[in-house]
Amino acid sequence: MNPETTALVMIEFQNDFTSEGGALHDAVKDSMSSTGMLDNARKALDAARAAGVTVIHSPISFAPGYHEITSHPYGILKGVVDSTAFVKGTWGAAIVEDVTPEGDDIVIEGKRGLDAFGSTNLDFILRSKGITTVALAGFLTNCCVESTMRSAYEKGFEVITLTDAVGATSAAEHENAITYDYPMFSKPTTVDAFVAQLQGASTTPDTSRTY
Repeated sequence: MNPETTALVMIEFQNDFTSEGGALHDAVKDSMSSTGMLDNARKALDAARAAGVTVIHSPISFAPGYHEITSHPYGILKGVVDSTAFVKGTWGAAIVEDVTPEGDDIVIEGKRGLDAFGSTNLDFILRSKGITTVALAGFLTNCCVESTMRSAYEKGFEVITLTDAVGATSAAEHENAITYDYPMFSKPTTVDAFVAQLQGASTTPDTSRTY
């Protein structure tokens, strides 16, 4: 793994998911605790920053009233609206302190749906920086992470999914996605394995130079 051409994309690590009192926290807290996903995400983030990996945060947010989407939402977006989650400018929409952006981290704007590529400039950022490998972490295992994974795969990126740094609304949904869907469109990887690859890359001598 080459850190210079790798990006870690952190999807929806926002208080409404991650934190006690968040609008959707009760739905994901069991999944989070079963894998220690927030601690694992922090570990991946620290290692990525240390190795020089591009770090990209992909939050979702809506103006009050959710006028950016249909007035008759269904499915997952209906759940967002009904719970009044991810309203721009609120505590719930803020990125959780554990993985808050810092330094050279990039925060993409405009995410209104499931796929982090869909309504943002994520693809432009990745290609302009020469990124060829994308590692994904966040929420939900079988929703926004999976949607982004599929798009990245079809766009020609090497895709790594950090299986113990993602969370879902149930263990069944989480396990099903990781077991059956992730291997079709990505390289499912634990955070420890991802960190080891980064650390190995940073200690490997550069033998590509000519003199």
